[in-house]
Amino acid sequence: MKSIVNIPAVLLLEDGTVFYGKAAGKIGTTTGEICFNTGMTGYQEIFTDPSYFAQIMVTTNAHIGNYGIQNNEVESESIKIAGLVCKNFTYNYSRKLASQSIQDYYLNENIVAISDVDTRALVRHIRDKGAMNAIISSETTDLEFLKEKLSKVPSMDGLELSSQVSTKEPYTYGDPDASLRVAALDLGIKKNILRNFDNRDVLVKVFPAKTPFEEMEQWQPDGYFISNGPGDPAAMPYAVETVQKAIEKDKPLFGICLGHQLLALANGIGTYKMHNGHRGINHPVKNILRNHCEVTSQNHGFGIDPEGVKNSDKVEISHINLNDKSIEGIRMKGKNAFSVQYHPESSPGPHDSRYLFDEFVELMKKTNNH
Repeated sequence: MKSIVNIPAVLLLEDGTVFYGKAAGKIGTTTGEICFNTGMTGYQEIFTDPSYFAQIMVTTNAHIGNYGIQNNEVESESIKIAGLVCKNFTYNYSRKLASQSIQDYYLNENIVAISDVDTRALVRHIRDKGAMNAIISSETTDLEFLKEKLSKVPSMDGLELSSQVSTKEPYTYGDPDASLRVAALDLGIKKNILRNFDNRDVLVKVFPAKTPFEEMEQWQPDGYFISNGPGDPAAMPYAVETVQKAIEKDKPLFGICLGHQLLALANGIGTYKMHNGHRGINHPVKNILRNHCEVTSQNHGFGIDPEGVKNSDKVEISHINLNDKSIEGIRMKGKNAFSVQYHPESSPGPHDSRYLFDEFVELMKKTNNH
């Protein structure tokens, strides 16, 4: 394990706010939109979630790295966050099952981090001022140089990123003899989504983000899945077109997070960039149709227009966020299409929302007479 203790580092926000700390991970400089996650566990899942691509992550839990790194606790093949800000970056780990330290993990993946930051003050600032671009550097503390570099970073608003994290070639996941087949549009899909389908005897074929619908349909799936992913949904007309064609086919369709936003756009409902988004594993959501509440895992910086949903004659609200009343789920009227803004695959948890996979499977069985 390579230690870089006591090398100074700096975090500069777009609005000029500065935080000083210590270098962690790779010595270097990185940029991205800064956001925070309130989860108390699951840091490795956060690091590897493709939806965090081009974002600098602030963890509110005080200790990061304390249970080490385990190879099977990933949501993609590599770390996707642009950088990490934390209070305590823990070099030593206690879990016997872990294969390496977080420091070695970050060095191997060339990820820049800063520790010993007052993350409470930082999160309060982001919560009040909103998400914004930021830069971390352990190479220089020259603020004028860093301001110049930061000024060239594009805003997340209007940015298309899914095609950068999507698979380059189609692949299958699950039992080839499974009773059901789902075609998944990979906009930044998480491995635990695939595991949830496999656990329900569903074979998934995962297609690159810009795959034409006709190519997906040639595989003759029983249903379509539109995945989570990074970036602005309004900058993805190619994916909106795919969703619209899937709706016309009227096979069961299920969307998660970005997939939820694309289902809204496909029905003429707009999206918007949230003040600071929802990121954590403790967000309360009410299922209006079932009249019950669930604690959910969330990671999104965009949402769908509430008035657009309420005025639509094509969709109905199925779930609402109990904190801010934002729309957390919709279903199409007279169609076999539904979506949620949060993450029912929720690794490491909570598991309150796994029933949505069951509902999708039952819908496919009913529609396809299995």
